Amino acid sequence: MALKATIYKAALSIADMDRGYYADHELSLARHPSETEERMMVRLAAFALYADEALTFAKGLCVDDEPELWLRDLTGTIECWIDVGQPDEKWIRKACGRARKVVVLSYGRAADIWWKGISAALTRYANLDVVHFPAEAAPALAGLTGRNMRLQVTIQEGQLWMTDGNKSVLVEPVHRMLAGVVQA
Repeated sequence: MALKATIYKAALSIADMDRGYYADHELSLARHPSETEERMMVRLAAFALYADEALTFAKGLCVDDEPELWLRDLTGTIECWIDVGQPDEKWIRKACGRARKVVVLSYGRAADIWWKGISAALTRYANLDVVHFPAEAAPALAGLTGRNMRLQVTIQEGQLWMTDGNKSVLVEPVHRMLAGVVQA
Protein backbone atom coordinates (compact mmCIF):
# COMPACT_ATOMS: atom_id res chain seq x y z
CA MET A 1 0.00 0.00 0.00
CA ALA A 2 1.35 3.43 -0.96
CA LEU A 3 1.93 5.95 1.78
CA LYS A 4 -0.36 8.96 1.71
CA ALA A 5 0.53 12.61 2.09
CA THR A 6 0.25 14.17 5.54
CA ILE A 7 -1.92 17.27 5.63
CA TYR A 8 -0.78 20.36 7.53
CA LYS A 9 -2.92 23.44 8.10
CA ALA A 10 -1.37 26.89 8.23
CA ALA A 11 -3.07 30.15 9.13
CA LEU A 12 -0.62 32.62 7.63
CA SER A 13 -0.83 36.33 8.40
CA ILE A 14 1.42 38.21 5.97
CA ALA A 15 2.65 41.79 6.25
CA ASP A 16 4.88 42.39 3.22
CA MET A 17 6.02 45.98 3.58
CA ASP A 18 8.26 45.74 0.52
CA ARG A 19 5.32 45.03 -1.81
CA GLY A 20 2.54 46.63 0.25
CA TYR A 21 0.75 43.29 0.55
CA TYR A 22 -1.18 42.57 3.77
CA ALA A 23 -3.42 39.51 3.95
CA ASP A 24 -4.40 36.42 5.89
CA HIS A 25 -4.33 33.03 4.18
CA GLU A 26 -5.78 29.72 5.36
CA LEU A 27 -3.62 27.09 3.69
CA SER A 28 -3.52 23.32 3.49
CA LEU A 29 -0.16 21.79 2.70
CA ALA A 30 0.14 18.18 1.60
CA ARG A 31 3.51 16.83 2.72
CA HIS A 32 4.54 14.01 0.42
CA PRO A 33 5.98 10.97 2.27
CA SER A 34 9.40 11.65 0.73
CA GLU A 35 9.35 15.35 1.65
CA THR A 36 11.11 16.68 4.75
CA GLU A 37 9.65 19.24 7.15
CA GLU A 38 12.42 21.59 6.02
CA ARG A 39 11.32 21.45 2.38
CA MET A 40 7.66 21.86 3.30
CA MET A 41 8.43 24.95 5.39
CA VAL A 42 10.58 26.41 2.59
CA ARG A 43 7.53 25.99 0.32
CA LEU A 44 5.45 27.86 2.90
CA ALA A 45 8.07 30.64 3.11
CA ALA A 46 8.06 30.83 -0.71
CA PHE A 47 4.30 31.29 -0.56
CA ALA A 48 4.78 34.17 1.89
CA LEU A 49 7.47 35.85 -0.24
CA TYR A 50 5.33 35.81 -3.40
CA ALA A 51 1.88 35.86 -1.79
CA ASP A 52 -1.07 36.84 -3.91
CA GLU A 53 -4.77 36.01 -3.69
CA ALA A 54 -4.39 33.84 -6.81
CA LEU A 55 -1.17 32.04 -5.76
CA THR A 56 -1.79 28.35 -5.14
CA PHE A 57 0.13 25.22 -4.30
CA ALA A 58 0.43 22.92 -7.30
CA LYS A 59 1.04 19.19 -7.13
CA GLY A 60 4.84 19.67 -7.17
CA LEU A 61 6.53 16.41 -6.15
CA CYS A 62 3.53 14.32 -7.20
CA VAL A 63 3.36 15.50 -10.82
CA ASP A 64 6.23 15.79 -13.28
CA ASP A 65 5.12 18.96 -15.07
CA GLU A 66 3.95 21.21 -12.23
CA PRO A 67 5.86 23.53 -9.91
CA GLU A 68 5.50 23.85 -6.14
CA LEU A 69 3.47 27.05 -6.48
CA TRP A 70 1.94 28.91 -9.35
CA LEU A 71 -0.01 32.02 -10.11
CA ARG A 72 -2.37 31.66 -13.05
CA ASP A 73 -4.61 34.29 -14.54
CA LEU A 74 -8.28 33.75 -15.42
CA THR A 75 -7.36 32.34 -18.84
CA GLY A 76 -5.06 29.72 -17.30
CA THR A 77 -1.86 31.47 -18.39
CA ILE A 78 0.90 30.87 -15.87
CA GLU A 79 1.99 34.28 -14.62
CA CYS A 80 4.49 32.96 -12.06
CA TRP A 81 6.00 29.49 -11.63
CA ILE A 82 7.78 28.90 -8.31
CA ASP A 83 9.95 25.87 -7.72
CA VAL A 84 11.84 24.84 -4.58
CA GLY A 85 15.16 22.97 -4.56
CA GLN A 86 17.81 22.47 -7.19
CA PRO A 87 16.09 21.57 -10.48
CA ASP A 88 18.11 20.68 -13.54
CA GLU A 89 18.51 23.01 -16.50
CA LYS A 90 16.06 21.04 -18.65
CA TRP A 91 13.32 21.51 -16.04
CA ILE A 92 14.06 25.24 -15.75
CA ARG A 93 14.02 25.64 -19.56
CA LYS A 94 10.60 23.98 -19.67
CA ALA A 95 9.29 26.24 -16.89
CA CYS A 96 10.64 29.39 -18.58
CA GLY A 97 8.86 28.37 -21.77
CA ARG A 98 5.52 27.91 -19.99
CA ALA A 99 5.42 30.87 -17.59
CA ARG A 100 5.88 34.62 -17.80
CA LYS A 101 8.07 34.58 -14.68
CA VAL A 102 9.93 31.67 -13.07
CA VAL A 103 11.40 31.67 -9.57
CA VAL A 104 13.70 28.93 -8.29
CA LEU A 105 14.15 29.04 -4.54
CA SER A 106 17.21 26.99 -3.61
CA TYR A 107 18.16 25.99 -0.08
CA GLY A 108 20.40 23.60 1.81
CA ARG A 109 24.06 22.75 1.76
CA ALA A 110 24.03 21.31 -1.77
CA ALA A 111 22.60 24.55 -3.21
CA ASP A 112 26.01 26.20 -3.58
CA ILE A 113 27.35 23.24 -5.56
CA TRP A 114 24.18 23.19 -7.71
CA TRP A 115 24.52 26.93 -8.38
CA LYS A 116 28.19 26.70 -9.42
CA GLY A 117 27.33 23.95 -11.87
CA ILE A 118 24.27 25.54 -13.44
CA SER A 119 24.57 29.34 -13.22
CA ALA A 120 26.30 29.89 -16.57
CA ALA A 121 23.60 27.92 -18.42
CA LEU A 122 20.78 29.95 -16.84
CA THR A 123 21.81 33.40 -18.07
CA ARG A 124 19.83 32.92 -21.30
CA TYR A 125 16.48 32.92 -19.45
CA ALA A 126 15.28 36.52 -19.17
CA ASN A 127 12.20 35.54 -17.13
CA LEU A 128 14.13 33.62 -14.42
CA ASP A 129 14.89 34.67 -10.86
CA VAL A 130 17.00 32.44 -8.59
CA VAL A 131 16.70 33.08 -4.86
CA HIS A 132 18.74 31.24 -2.24
CA PHE A 133 17.95 30.64 1.43
CA PRO A 134 21.10 30.33 3.58
CA ALA A 135 21.86 26.83 4.89
CA GLU A 136 20.61 27.55 8.43
CA ALA A 137 17.21 28.87 7.24
CA ALA A 138 15.46 25.58 6.38
CA PRO A 139 16.24 23.81 9.70
CA ALA A 140 15.15 26.93 11.60
CA LEU A 141 11.88 27.09 9.64
CA ALA A 142 11.30 23.38 10.32
CA GLY A 143 11.37 24.24 14.03
CA LEU A 144 8.06 26.08 13.50
CA THR A 145 6.31 23.03 12.01
CA GLY A 146 3.06 21.82 13.49
CA ARG A 147 0.00 20.07 12.11
CA ASN A 148 -2.05 23.24 12.80
CA MET A 149 0.19 26.29 12.49
CA ARG A 150 -0.67 29.92 13.20
CA LEU A 151 2.18 31.95 11.77
CA GLN A 152 2.87 35.62 11.30
CA VAL A 153 5.19 36.69 8.51
CA THR A 154 6.77 40.10 8.15
CA ILE A 155 8.77 40.97 5.06
CA GLN A 156 10.77 44.18 5.12
CA GLU A 157 13.89 45.29 3.29
CA GLY A 158 14.25 41.84 1.76
CA GLN A 159 14.20 40.02 5.11
CA LEU A 160 11.53 37.50 6.02
CA TRP A 161 10.56 37.07 9.67
CA MET A 162 8.31 34.12 10.54
CA THR A 163 6.99 33.53 14.05
CA ASP A 164 4.53 31.26 15.80
CA GLY A 165 4.35 33.56 18.81
CA ASN A 166 6.97 31.59 20.75
CA LYS A 167 9.81 31.18 18.27
CA SER A 168 10.92 33.53 15.51
CA VAL A 169 13.00 32.77 12.45
CA LEU A 170 14.83 35.32 10.32
CA VAL A 171 15.51 34.40 6.70
CA GLU A 172 17.66 36.67 4.55
CA PRO A 173 17.17 35.48 0.96
CA VAL A 174 20.05 36.02 -1.44
CA HIS A 175 19.08 36.93 -5.00
CA ARG A 176 21.52 35.03 -7.18
CA MET A 177 19.81 35.92 -10.45
CA LEU A 178 17.17 38.48 -11.33
CA ALA A 179 15.55 38.38 -14.76
CA GLY A 180 18.40 36.31 -16.18
CA VAL A 181 21.19 38.50 -14.79
CA VAL A 182 23.57 36.88 -12.32
CA GLN A 183 23.97 38.99 -9.18
CA ALA A 184 27.29 39.57 -7.44
